[in-house]
Amino acid sequence: MIAARRLAVALPRPDERPRPQARARGGASWRPLVLALAATAAAALLPFVVLVRAGAFFHVRCGLGTWPALLLSAATTTLILSAYGWAASRRFHWRPVKISAAAVAAFCLYALFCVAPSRVKDANVRLRYGGVHPLLRLGTAVVALFDGQVLVTDGSRVRADYAEMGLPAEERSLHFRRANGYAYAMDIRTAGRGFLRNATTAALFRFLGFRVLRHVGTADHLHVSLPGAP
Repeated sequence: MIAARRLAVALPRPDERPRPQARARGGASWRPLVLALAATAAAALLPFVVLVRAGAFFHVRCGLGTWPALLLSAATTTLILSAYGWAASRRFHWRPVKISAAAVAAFCLYALFCVAPSRVKDANVRLRYGGVHPLLRLGTAVVALFDGQVLVTDGSRVRADYAEMGLPAEERSLHFRRANGYAYAMDIRTAGRGFLRNATTAALFRFLGFRVLRHVGTADHLHVSLPGAP
């Protein structure tokens, strides 16, 4: 009789089963997947972010020239991609380094010297696009990977452009080319794109290290500039 009572106490009742705990375990099964996706996205974004932000850091903070800063940021990005190759193969060899260097060089050449007509407002802006600072061109190419509708409406300017717009020429305007031959600002179209898309584009440029202002002068646009203009 006593043994039967002890057995009855030891066995859980049907209403005392740990159902909430089982549900909690089952509900947490999505967390590893979300963490894995987040880690993959961060790893994919890191080379692009380093390519632009490191270049801006070396140029603005360290005072390096435009092209030395770009070469150093490209080398840093190459090392990151090579580390990915090493992690995948678990063995060091020069092939990932060569492939990474070729990939970084190809993207930089495309971003700096190739601009599709769909990325600029008109032929005049496209003609002057080479006068925009290379880091801004590089950043715009990165943003265009995530925003296929990004459109540059203005880049480098001359005094006659302000006369055509009926505005006084501002000597401090970052649209004017500086002593190194580059303008430190460009304008991005906001009309017809919606609040969320414009906010996302502005956030992407800020994340890459640029200063972004909303201007509503002659036309509503995002004024994107590189800090530290000479």
